[in-house]
Amino acid sequence: MQFATINDIALHYQVIGATGKPVIVFANSLGTDFRIWRDVIVRLVGDFAILTYDKRGHGLSDIGKTPYSMEDHVSDLAGLLDHLAVKQAIVCGLSVGGLIAQGLHAVRPDLVGALILCDTAHKIGTAEMWNARIAQVEKNGIASIADAVLERWFTPDFRMGDNAAFAGYRNMLVRQPAAGYAGTCAAIRDADYTETAKKIAVPTICIVGDQDGSTPPDLVLETAKLIANARYEVIKGAGHIPCVEQPEALVSVIRAFTDLVYNGEKAHG
Repeated sequence: MQFATINDIALHYQVIGATGKPVIVFANSLGTDFRIWRDVIVRLVGDFAILTYDKRGHGLSDIGKTPYSMEDHVSDLAGLLDHLAVKQAIVCGLSVGGLIAQGLHAVRPDLVGALILCDTAHKIGTAEMWNARIAQVEKNGIASIADAVLERWFTPDFRMGDNAAFAGYRNMLVRQPAAGYAGTCAAIRDADYTETAKKIAVPTICIVGDQDGSTPPDLVLETAKLIANARYEVIKGAGHIPCVEQPEALVSVIRAFTDLVYNGEKAHG
């Protein structure tokens, strides 16, 4: 396992190296750790250098002081990339990871060569929604909201009772630190990248599962329309976490996008 102290937080990360290859950074969603990317990574390894990490308050990373701001999460990723001497990475962020990716481009454009915004948006949810969720988690724990969250994460087919993987991802959710989960809810609540998205100047694709209950296709399309020349792709048979339900389809989209980027189409005008 690999750890680095960034902003006084021990961050858990993993580098899978491929010298001289483009770097893809994967930033995970609320209530998960970097294991959600496994079935994507195994299909990309060798063709890319890959960095995954657990954001603060998740997985094996420190919790630190809560609640968080999105700037905390962005600064952590920027610090980790500096620590690893990575620049001009392809940053693939899922849900809150996509917010972190947008924030990173805004403050450290030297670190971002392209953006893959997966099941995310320029703004997610309302203050009332996030405040209610924070209160529920602080009072009764993540398990008290797990069923409702999982309905938005996964399609009905994946949520079948005999699917051991579904049980495993439920375990991943409820075993995250409640303080880290609630702290990140506050960061999402306060983040609004509507104007920031309009200034994104690197190749970008917005991807969404056709059955995403957290950031539905219409919201993701709205975000894509804010970004100059952004591409938009819908993954069939997936909810909020297509890297789990439809990794092959997601990898196909990622490869097609990166092929365009590295065939000289990095300029956005």
